[in-house]
Amino acid sequence: MACFSVSSCTKDLKLEPISQISAASYWKTENDANGAIYGMYARFRPQTGNMFLWGELRSNDFGPSVGGEPADHGPLYRNTLNASSPLPTWLGLYTVIHDANLILKYAPEIKFTSETNKNNILAQAHTMRAFCYFIMVRTWGGVPLVDTPTEGYSESSQRERATVEQIFSFIKKDLDAAIALFPNNNFPAGRFAWSKPAANAVKADVYLWTGKRMNGGNSDFTTALNALNEIETSDVSLLTNFASIFDYTNKGNKEIIFAVRYKDQESGESVPYDQSFLHPQSMPNNKDLDPATLAVLTGGRGYSYLQVQPHIRSQFDVKDQRRDASFKEIYIYAGGYPGGAKTYYTTIQTKFDGVIISGQRFWYDDYVIYRYGDILLMKAEAKNALGQDPSADINKVRQRAYGANYSQFVFVNGSKVQNDELILKERLLETAFEGHYWWDLLRFGKAFELVPSLQSQVGKDYLLLFPIVQSTLSIEPKVKQNPGY
Repeated sequence: MACFSVSSCTKDLKLEPISQISAASYWKTENDANGAIYGMYARFRPQTGNMFLWGELRSNDFGPSVGGEPADHGPLYRNTLNASSPLPTWLGLYTVIHDANLILKYAPEIKFTSETNKNNILAQAHTMRAFCYFIMVRTWGGVPLVDTPTEGYSESSQRERATVEQIFSFIKKDLDAAIALFPNNNFPAGRFAWSKPAANAVKADVYLWTGKRMNGGNSDFTTALNALNEIETSDVSLLTNFASIFDYTNKGNKEIIFAVRYKDQESGESVPYDQSFLHPQSMPNNKDLDPATLAVLTGGRGYSYLQVQPHIRSQFDVKDQRRDASFKEIYIYAGGYPGGAKTYYTTIQTKFDGVIISGQRFWYDDYVIYRYGDILLMKAEAKNALGQDPSADINKVRQRAYGANYSQFVFVNGSKVQNDELILKERLLETAFEGHYWWDLLRFGKAFELVPSLQSQVGKDYLLLFPIVQSTLSIEPKVKQNPGY
Protein backbone atom coordinates (compact mmCIF):
# COMPACT_ATOMS: atom_id res chain seq x y z
CA MET A 1 0.00 0.00 0.00
CA ALA A 2 2.89 2.34 0.80
CA CYS A 3 4.36 1.74 -2.65
CA PHE A 4 0.94 2.34 -4.25
CA SER A 5 0.54 5.56 -2.27
CA VAL A 6 3.92 6.94 -3.34
CA SER A 7 3.26 5.94 -6.92
CA SER A 8 -0.13 7.66 -6.92
CA CYS A 9 1.29 10.87 -5.48
CA THR A 10 4.15 11.12 -7.95
CA LYS A 11 2.90 9.61 -11.19
CA ASP A 12 1.98 12.98 -12.62
CA LEU A 13 5.21 14.71 -11.60
CA LYS A 14 7.78 15.02 -14.38
CA LEU A 15 11.08 14.68 -12.53
CA GLU A 16 14.39 14.85 -14.37
CA PRO A 17 17.07 12.51 -12.99
CA ILE A 18 19.54 14.15 -10.61
CA SER A 19 22.01 11.29 -10.34
CA GLN A 20 23.86 12.11 -13.55
CA ILE A 21 24.60 15.00 -15.86
CA SER A 22 23.51 14.34 -19.41
CA ALA A 23 23.38 16.47 -22.51
CA ALA A 24 19.63 16.82 -22.03
CA SER A 25 19.92 18.08 -18.47
CA TYR A 26 23.10 20.15 -18.70
CA TRP A 27 23.21 22.26 -21.84
CA LYS A 28 20.49 24.72 -20.85
CA THR A 29 22.06 28.08 -19.98
CA GLU A 30 24.98 30.33 -20.72
CA ASN A 31 26.40 29.37 -17.32
CA ASP A 32 26.49 25.75 -18.46
CA ALA A 33 28.59 26.74 -21.48
CA ASN A 34 30.89 28.84 -19.29
CA GLY A 35 31.33 25.88 -16.96
CA ALA A 36 32.18 23.63 -19.89
CA ILE A 37 34.82 26.03 -21.19
CA TYR A 38 36.42 26.25 -17.72
CA GLY A 39 36.42 22.45 -17.58
CA MET A 40 38.14 22.31 -20.97
CA TYR A 41 40.99 24.49 -19.70
CA ALA A 42 41.23 22.53 -16.45
CA ARG A 43 41.68 19.28 -18.38
CA PHE A 44 44.19 20.92 -20.70
CA ARG A 45 46.41 22.03 -17.81
CA PRO A 46 47.90 18.56 -17.04
CA GLN A 47 48.91 18.26 -20.70
CA THR A 48 51.62 20.92 -20.28
CA GLY A 49 53.96 18.41 -18.66
CA ASN A 50 53.39 16.07 -21.58
CA MET A 51 53.96 18.89 -24.06
CA PHE A 52 57.38 19.41 -22.50
CA LEU A 53 58.20 15.72 -22.91
CA TRP A 54 56.95 15.68 -26.52
CA GLY A 55 58.32 19.05 -27.63
CA GLU A 56 61.52 19.52 -25.64
CA LEU A 57 63.32 16.49 -24.20
CA ARG A 58 64.01 14.72 -27.49
CA SER A 59 66.13 17.70 -28.52
CA ASN A 60 68.63 16.45 -25.90
CA ASP A 61 68.94 19.93 -24.39
CA PHE A 62 68.60 18.12 -21.05
CA GLY A 63 70.31 14.99 -19.79
CA PRO A 64 70.49 13.09 -16.49
CA SER A 65 71.42 15.08 -13.41
CA VAL A 66 72.82 14.34 -9.96
CA GLY A 67 69.53 12.95 -8.65
CA GLY A 68 69.30 10.06 -11.10
CA GLU A 69 67.08 9.35 -14.08
CA PRO A 70 63.33 8.60 -14.07
CA ALA A 71 62.28 5.78 -16.39
CA ASP A 72 60.36 8.12 -18.70
CA HIS A 73 63.26 10.53 -19.34
CA GLY A 74 66.12 8.43 -20.68
CA PRO A 75 64.42 7.09 -23.83
CA LEU A 76 63.51 10.68 -24.76
CA TYR A 77 66.81 12.52 -24.58
CA ARG A 78 68.75 9.42 -25.66
CA ASN A 79 66.31 8.89 -28.55
CA THR A 80 65.96 5.17 -27.81
CA LEU A 81 62.16 5.10 -27.94
CA ASN A 82 60.12 2.01 -28.58
CA ALA A 83 56.47 1.01 -28.20
CA SER A 84 57.12 -0.22 -24.66
CA SER A 85 58.70 3.04 -23.48
CA PRO A 86 56.85 4.69 -20.56
CA LEU A 87 55.62 7.66 -22.58
CA PRO A 88 52.55 9.87 -22.20
CA THR A 89 49.70 8.87 -24.50
CA TRP A 90 47.29 10.99 -26.51
CA LEU A 91 44.37 10.09 -24.22
CA GLY A 92 44.52 13.36 -22.27
CA LEU A 93 44.47 15.43 -25.45
CA TYR A 94 41.43 13.54 -26.74
CA THR A 95 39.70 14.29 -23.43
CA VAL A 96 40.25 18.00 -24.10
CA ILE A 97 39.06 17.54 -27.69
CA HIS A 98 35.94 15.83 -26.34
CA ASP A 99 35.23 18.93 -24.23
CA ALA A 100 35.66 21.14 -27.28
CA ASN A 101 33.40 18.87 -29.34
CA LEU A 102 30.66 19.05 -26.70
CA ILE A 103 30.85 22.85 -26.64
CA LEU A 104 30.73 23.10 -30.42
CA LYS A 105 27.75 20.74 -30.59
CA TYR A 106 25.57 22.13 -27.80
CA ALA A 107 26.53 25.76 -27.15
CA PRO A 108 24.99 27.02 -30.44
CA GLU A 109 21.57 25.87 -29.18
CA ILE A 110 21.81 27.87 -25.92
CA LYS A 111 20.37 31.34 -25.60
CA PHE A 112 23.19 33.71 -24.56
CA THR A 113 22.92 37.24 -23.22
CA SER A 114 24.77 38.32 -26.35
CA GLU A 115 25.88 36.75 -29.59
CA THR A 116 29.38 38.04 -28.81
CA ASN A 117 29.63 35.84 -25.72
CA LYS A 118 28.46 32.79 -27.65
CA ASN A 119 30.89 33.41 -30.51
CA ASN A 120 33.78 33.89 -28.08
CA ILE A 121 33.15 30.53 -26.41
CA LEU A 122 32.82 28.77 -29.77
CA ALA A 123 36.03 30.42 -30.98
CA GLN A 124 37.94 29.18 -27.93
CA ALA A 125 36.69 25.64 -28.46
CA HIS A 126 37.70 25.69 -32.15
CA THR A 127 41.17 26.98 -31.24
CA MET A 128 41.70 24.44 -28.47
CA ARG A 129 40.67 21.57 -30.71
CA ALA A 130 42.97 22.76 -33.49
CA PHE A 131 45.90 23.17 -31.10
CA CYS A 132 45.46 19.69 -29.60
CA TYR A 133 45.44 18.12 -33.07
CA PHE A 134 48.51 20.20 -33.97
CA ILE A 135 50.37 18.74 -30.99
CA MET A 136 49.37 15.22 -31.99
CA VAL A 137 50.08 15.42 -35.72
CA ARG A 138 53.61 16.66 -35.03
CA THR A 139 54.16 13.98 -32.41
CA TRP A 140 52.65 10.85 -34.03
CA GLY A 141 51.73 11.86 -37.59
CA GLY A 142 48.21 10.86 -38.62
CA VAL A 143 45.86 10.26 -35.69
CA PRO A 144 42.16 9.34 -35.38
CA LEU A 145 40.06 12.35 -36.34
CA VAL A 146 37.19 12.84 -33.90
CA ASP A 147 35.07 15.92 -34.56
CA THR A 148 31.92 15.01 -32.61
CA PRO A 149 31.58 14.18 -28.90
CA THR A 150 31.73 10.54 -27.90
CA GLU A 151 28.54 10.17 -25.86
CA GLY A 152 28.22 6.40 -25.81
CA TYR A 153 30.18 3.41 -27.01
CA SER A 154 29.56 1.88 -30.38
CA GLU A 155 31.67 0.27 -33.07
CA SER A 156 31.82 3.63 -34.81
CA SER A 157 33.67 5.03 -31.78
CA GLN A 158 36.72 3.14 -32.98
CA ARG A 159 38.57 5.11 -35.65
CA GLU A 160 41.43 4.41 -37.97
CA ARG A 161 44.16 7.00 -38.24
CA ALA A 162 43.44 9.88 -40.58
CA THR A 163 46.27 10.98 -42.86
CA VAL A 164 48.56 13.84 -41.93
CA GLU A 165 47.04 15.84 -44.79
CA GLN A 166 43.51 15.29 -43.47
CA ILE A 167 44.52 16.35 -39.95
CA PHE A 168 46.14 19.55 -41.16
CA SER A 169 43.16 20.37 -43.37
CA PHE A 170 40.91 19.98 -40.33
CA ILE A 171 43.21 22.13 -38.15
CA LYS A 172 43.23 24.94 -40.70
CA LYS A 173 39.43 24.93 -41.01
CA ASP A 174 39.08 25.06 -37.22
CA LEU A 175 41.46 28.01 -37.00
CA ASP A 176 39.66 29.91 -39.76
CA ALA A 177 36.37 29.34 -37.94
CA ALA A 178 37.88 30.50 -34.64
CA ILE A 179 39.43 33.66 -36.04
CA ALA A 180 36.15 34.60 -37.75
CA LEU A 181 34.24 34.11 -34.46
CA PHE A 182 36.49 36.00 -32.04
CA PRO A 183 34.76 39.35 -31.51
CA ASN A 184 37.94 41.47 -31.43
CA ASN A 185 41.73 41.40 -31.20
CA ASN A 186 41.81 41.86 -27.42
CA PHE A 187 43.24 39.57 -24.77
CA PRO A 188 41.22 38.17 -21.87
CA ALA A 189 42.40 39.14 -18.38
CA GLY A 190 45.50 37.16 -17.50
CA ARG A 191 46.00 35.93 -21.08
CA PHE A 192 45.40 32.30 -20.02
CA ALA A 193 42.46 31.71 -22.38
CA TRP A 194 42.51 31.55 -26.16
CA SER A 195 42.05 34.85 -28.00
CA LYS A 196 42.21 36.04 -31.59
CA PRO A 197 45.95 36.90 -31.34
CA ALA A 198 46.59 33.46 -29.80
CA ALA A 199 44.60 31.74 -32.57
CA ASN A 200 46.68 33.63 -35.11
CA ALA A 201 49.83 32.41 -33.33
CA VAL A 202 48.66 28.82 -33.77
CA LYS A 203 47.77 29.57 -37.39
CA ALA A 204 51.24 30.97 -38.11
CA ASP A 205 52.86 27.98 -36.42
CA VAL A 206 50.73 25.57 -38.45
CA TYR A 207 51.39 27.24 -41.80
CA LEU A 208 55.13 27.49 -41.16
CA TRP A 209 55.08 23.75 -40.52
CA THR A 210 53.09 22.89 -43.64
CA GLY A 211 55.09 25.39 -45.67
CA LYS A 212 58.35 23.66 -44.77
CA ARG A 213 57.37 20.05 -44.06
CA MET A 214 54.53 19.52 -46.54
CA ASN A 215 55.59 21.56 -49.55
CA GLY A 216 53.11 24.33 -48.83
CA GLY A 217 55.62 26.82 -50.19
CA ASN A 218 55.11 30.55 -50.56
CA SER A 219 51.35 30.38 -50.20
CA ASP A 220 51.66 28.90 -46.70
CA PHE A 221 54.50 31.23 -45.72
CA THR A 222 52.43 34.23 -46.83
CA THR A 223 49.47 33.03 -44.75
CA ALA A 224 51.77 32.60 -41.74
CA LEU A 225 53.24 36.09 -42.19
CA ASN A 226 49.79 37.67 -42.47
CA ALA A 227 48.71 35.98 -39.24
CA LEU A 228 51.86 37.20 -37.48
CA ASN A 229 51.32 40.75 -38.72
CA GLU A 230 47.79 40.60 -37.35
CA ILE A 231 49.14 39.67 -33.90
CA GLU A 232 51.31 42.78 -33.92
CA THR A 233 48.20 44.96 -34.10
CA SER A 234 47.19 43.66 -30.65
CA ASP A 235 48.45 44.77 -27.23
CA VAL A 236 51.88 43.09 -27.27
CA SER A 237 55.41 44.32 -26.61
CA LEU A 238 58.81 43.03 -25.54
CA LEU A 239 59.69 43.47 -21.88
CA THR A 240 63.06 45.09 -21.23
CA ASN A 241 64.02 42.58 -18.55
CA PHE A 242 63.93 39.10 -20.09
CA ALA A 243 63.68 37.25 -16.76
CA SER A 244 60.61 39.26 -15.74
CA ILE A 245 58.52 37.64 -18.52
CA PHE A 246 58.27 34.48 -16.42
CA ASP A 247 58.02 35.94 -12.91
CA TYR A 248 55.22 34.64 -10.71
CA THR A 249 54.30 38.25 -9.86
CA ASN A 250 54.18 39.27 -13.52
CA LYS A 251 51.75 36.77 -15.03
CA GLY A 252 49.77 37.88 -18.07
CA ASN A 253 52.25 40.62 -19.00
CA LYS A 254 52.28 42.24 -22.43
CA GLU A 255 54.70 39.72 -23.88
CA ILE A 256 52.39 36.80 -23.14
CA ILE A 257 49.99 35.74 -25.90
CA PHE A 258 48.74 32.49 -24.39
CA ALA A 259 49.85 30.67 -21.24
CA VAL A 260 48.43 27.93 -19.05
CA ARG A 261 47.83 29.36 -15.59
CA TYR A 262 49.29 27.88 -12.41
CA LYS A 263 48.69 29.63 -9.12
CA ASP A 264 49.00 29.07 -5.38
CA GLN A 265 45.83 27.55 -3.89
CA GLU A 266 44.33 27.28 -7.37
CA SER A 267 46.21 24.43 -9.05
CA GLY A 268 48.89 21.83 -8.63
CA GLU A 269 52.49 22.62 -9.47
CA SER A 270 53.83 23.06 -12.98
CA VAL A 271 55.50 19.81 -13.99
CA PRO A 272 58.25 19.30 -15.20
CA TYR A 273 60.14 22.46 -14.22
CA ASP A 274 60.59 21.20 -10.67
CA GLN A 275 62.51 18.25 -12.14
CA SER A 276 65.30 20.48 -13.44
CA PHE A 277 66.17 22.02 -10.07
CA LEU A 278 67.82 20.48 -6.97
CA HIS A 279 66.23 18.24 -4.37
CA PRO A 280 67.47 18.93 -0.81
CA GLN A 281 69.14 15.49 -0.76
CA SER A 282 71.19 16.53 -3.81
CA MET A 283 72.18 19.90 -2.36
CA PRO A 284 75.90 20.35 -1.62
CA ASN A 285 76.89 21.71 1.77
CA ASN A 286 76.05 25.39 2.07
CA LYS A 287 79.64 26.18 3.05
CA ASP A 288 80.80 24.83 -0.34
CA LEU A 289 78.60 27.18 -2.35
CA ASP A 290 79.05 30.84 -3.22
CA PRO A 291 76.41 33.31 -1.95
CA ALA A 292 74.89 33.90 -5.41
CA THR A 293 74.29 30.17 -5.89
CA LEU A 294 72.84 29.82 -2.41
CA ALA A 295 70.37 32.60 -3.23
CA VAL A 296 69.25 30.80 -6.42
CA LEU A 297 68.79 27.49 -4.61
CA THR A 298 66.83 28.93 -1.70
CA GLY A 299 63.58 27.15 -0.84
CA GLY A 300 64.77 23.55 -0.65
CA ARG A 301 62.34 21.83 -3.02
CA GLY A 302 62.46 20.27 -6.47
CA TYR A 303 64.02 17.22 -8.07
CA SER A 304 67.49 16.69 -9.49
CA TYR A 305 66.59 14.73 -12.63
CA LEU A 306 67.33 17.06 -15.55
CA GLN A 307 70.59 18.86 -16.28
CA VAL A 308 71.05 21.45 -19.05
CA GLN A 309 73.54 19.96 -21.51
CA PRO A 310 76.94 21.51 -22.41
CA HIS A 311 76.15 21.86 -26.13
CA ILE A 312 73.21 24.09 -25.18
CA ARG A 313 75.00 26.16 -22.55
CA SER A 314 77.92 26.89 -24.86
CA GLN A 315 75.69 28.62 -27.40
CA PHE A 316 74.79 31.46 -25.00
CA ASP A 317 77.15 34.43 -24.93
CA VAL A 318 77.93 35.77 -21.45
CA LYS A 319 76.71 39.20 -22.62
CA ASP A 320 73.27 37.77 -23.42
CA GLN A 321 70.86 38.43 -20.53
CA ARG A 322 68.94 35.31 -21.57
CA ARG A 323 71.82 33.15 -20.36
CA ASP A 324 71.53 33.91 -16.64
CA ALA A 325 67.74 34.10 -16.96
CA SER A 326 67.59 30.58 -18.44
CA PHE A 327 70.04 28.42 -16.48
CA LYS A 328 72.55 28.40 -13.62
CA GLU A 329 75.76 26.39 -13.56
CA ILE A 330 76.38 25.06 -10.06
CA TYR A 331 79.95 24.81 -8.83
CA ILE A 332 81.23 23.37 -5.56
CA TYR A 333 84.15 24.87 -3.66
CA ALA A 334 85.46 21.69 -2.01
CA GLY A 335 86.53 22.50 1.53
CA GLY A 336 84.52 25.71 1.64
CA TYR A 337 83.93 28.93 -0.28
CA PRO A 338 85.92 30.88 -1.38
CA GLY A 339 89.20 29.04 -0.83
CA GLY A 340 88.16 25.51 -1.81
CA ALA A 341 88.89 23.88 -5.16
CA LYS A 342 86.17 24.88 -7.64
CA THR A 343 84.56 21.92 -9.41
CA TYR A 344 81.50 21.66 -11.66
CA TYR A 345 78.44 20.00 -10.08
CA THR A 346 75.37 20.39 -12.35
CA THR A 347 73.31 22.94 -14.30
CA ILE A 348 69.70 23.78 -13.43
CA GLN A 349 67.19 25.72 -15.51
CA THR A 350 66.16 29.00 -13.87
CA LYS A 351 63.71 30.42 -16.42
CA PHE A 352 60.87 28.73 -14.55
CA ASP A 353 62.10 28.70 -10.95
CA GLY A 354 58.81 28.87 -9.06
CA VAL A 355 57.97 31.18 -6.18
CA ILE A 356 59.00 31.22 -2.52
CA ILE A 357 56.00 30.87 -0.20
CA SER A 358 56.58 30.66 3.57
CA GLY A 359 60.23 29.87 2.96
CA GLN A 360 59.59 27.04 0.49
CA ARG A 361 59.83 26.98 -3.30
CA PHE A 362 56.69 26.00 -5.21
CA TRP A 363 56.44 25.58 -8.98
CA TYR A 364 53.47 27.72 -9.87
CA ASP A 365 55.04 28.97 -13.09
CA ASP A 366 52.65 29.50 -15.97
CA TYR A 367 53.38 27.24 -18.93
CA VAL A 368 53.96 29.79 -21.68
CA ILE A 369 52.80 28.50 -25.06
CA TYR A 370 53.13 31.64 -27.20
CA ARG A 371 54.73 35.00 -26.47
CA TYR A 372 55.84 38.01 -28.48
CA GLY A 373 59.57 37.11 -28.68
CA ASP A 374 58.55 33.78 -30.23
CA ILE A 375 56.23 35.60 -32.66
CA LEU A 376 59.00 37.92 -33.88
CA LEU A 377 61.24 34.96 -34.68
CA MET A 378 58.42 33.13 -36.47
CA LYS A 379 57.93 36.32 -38.46
CA ALA A 380 61.63 36.37 -39.34
CA GLU A 381 61.35 32.73 -40.42
CA ALA A 382 58.36 33.43 -42.66
CA LYS A 383 60.04 36.45 -44.23
CA ASN A 384 63.23 34.53 -44.92
CA ALA A 385 61.27 31.70 -46.53
CA LEU A 386 59.66 34.30 -48.83
CA GLY A 387 63.05 35.83 -49.73
CA GLN A 388 62.43 38.94 -47.61
CA ASP A 389 64.91 40.50 -45.19
CA PRO A 390 64.28 39.19 -41.62
CA SER A 391 66.74 41.57 -39.97
CA ALA A 392 64.27 43.94 -38.32
CA ASP A 393 62.46 41.22 -36.40
CA ILE A 394 65.60 39.35 -35.33
CA ASN A 395 67.25 42.57 -34.22
CA LYS A 396 64.29 43.51 -32.01
CA VAL A 397 64.91 40.28 -30.12
CA ARG A 398 68.67 40.74 -30.03
CA GLN A 399 68.48 44.36 -28.91
CA ARG A 400 66.53 43.28 -25.84
CA ALA A 401 68.88 40.33 -25.24
CA TYR A 402 72.19 42.20 -25.41
CA GLY A 403 71.22 45.68 -24.23
CA ALA A 404 74.25 47.97 -24.13
CA ASN A 405 76.28 45.36 -26.04
CA TYR A 406 73.76 45.08 -28.88
CA SER A 407 76.05 46.77 -31.45
CA GLN A 408 78.31 43.68 -31.28
CA PHE A 409 75.45 41.35 -32.15
CA VAL A 410 73.49 43.10 -34.91
CA PHE A 411 72.02 40.60 -37.36
CA VAL A 412 72.97 41.18 -40.99
CA ASN A 413 70.91 39.61 -43.77
CA GLY A 414 72.60 36.74 -45.62
CA SER A 415 71.48 33.86 -47.80
CA LYS A 416 68.29 31.92 -47.02
CA VAL A 417 70.31 28.99 -45.71
CA GLN A 418 72.53 31.17 -43.54
CA ASN A 419 69.54 33.08 -42.20
CA ASP A 420 67.64 29.89 -41.36
CA GLU A 421 70.60 28.58 -39.36
CA LEU A 422 70.79 31.80 -37.37
CA ILE A 423 67.01 32.00 -36.86
CA LEU A 424 66.94 28.46 -35.50
CA LYS A 425 69.79 29.26 -33.10
CA GLU A 426 68.06 32.48 -32.04
CA ARG A 427 64.91 30.48 -31.31
CA LEU A 428 66.94 28.23 -29.03
CA LEU A 429 68.41 31.21 -27.17
CA GLU A 430 65.05 32.96 -26.90
CA THR A 431 62.69 30.07 -26.14
CA ALA A 432 64.96 27.55 -24.39
CA PHE A 433 63.05 25.09 -22.17
CA GLU A 434 59.65 26.44 -23.27
CA GLY A 435 58.67 23.24 -25.06
CA HIS A 436 59.42 24.30 -28.65
CA TYR A 437 62.92 23.16 -29.50
CA TRP A 438 62.26 19.58 -30.70
CA TRP A 439 59.48 20.74 -33.00
CA ASP A 440 61.67 23.65 -34.19
CA LEU A 441 64.42 21.17 -35.12
CA LEU A 442 61.91 19.09 -37.08
CA ARG A 443 60.48 22.10 -38.90
CA PHE A 444 63.94 23.30 -39.93
CA GLY A 445 65.05 19.75 -40.86
CA LYS A 446 67.99 19.81 -38.44
CA ALA A 447 67.23 17.08 -35.89
CA PHE A 448 69.82 14.57 -37.10
CA GLU A 449 72.43 17.30 -37.44
CA LEU A 450 72.01 19.12 -34.12
CA VAL A 451 70.74 16.53 -31.63
CA PRO A 452 73.77 14.67 -30.24
CA SER A 453 71.85 11.44 -29.57
CA LEU A 454 70.59 11.37 -33.18
CA GLN A 455 73.81 12.17 -35.00
CA SER A 456 74.76 8.50 -35.23
CA GLN A 457 71.29 7.51 -36.44
CA VAL A 458 71.11 9.42 -39.72
CA GLY A 459 68.70 7.72 -42.12
CA LYS A 460 66.34 6.45 -39.42
CA ASP A 461 63.69 9.00 -40.31
CA TYR A 462 61.01 7.08 -38.44
CA LEU A 463 62.60 8.41 -35.24
CA LEU A 464 61.21 11.86 -36.04
CA LEU A 465 57.82 10.59 -34.91
CA PHE A 466 57.02 9.03 -31.56
CA PRO A 467 55.91 5.41 -31.32
CA ILE A 468 52.32 4.73 -30.35
CA VAL A 469 52.66 3.05 -26.98
CA GLN A 470 51.33 -0.44 -26.38
CA SER A 471 48.64 0.71 -23.95
CA THR A 472 47.08 2.86 -26.69
CA LEU A 473 47.22 0.09 -29.29
CA SER A 474 45.50 -2.29 -26.88
CA ILE A 475 42.41 -0.06 -26.63
CA GLU A 476 42.47 1.22 -30.22
CA PRO A 477 42.30 -1.93 -32.39
CA LYS A 478 42.00 0.05 -35.63
CA VAL A 479 45.13 2.10 -34.95
CA LYS A 480 48.34 0.79 -36.51
CA GLN A 481 51.85 1.42 -35.18
CA ASN A 482 54.15 3.97 -36.81
CA PRO A 483 56.56 2.28 -39.24
CA GLY A 484 59.96 1.52 -37.73
CA TYR A 485 58.63 0.79 -34.26
